[in-house]
Amino acid sequence: MTQDPVSPCSGVCLLDARFGWCAGCFRRPTEIRDWPTASAEQKQAILDRLDEREAEAQATDQGE
Repeated sequence: MTQDPVSPCSGVCLLDARFGWCAGCFRRPTEIRDWPTASAEQKQAILDRLDEREAEAQATDQGE
């Protein structure tokens, strides 16, 4: 049995309109909505995308 990954929610729930994801956890609204019912594998797939999104947001912020 795969252990359920911990939610990446940071408590900063603010949709970043530039990217369409949360500025706090970098998940898209559908990923946040589906998190409670997602399988451990689905949750891990979401988590695997977050570092890239965070890096994209930081690069954009530095370019402004």
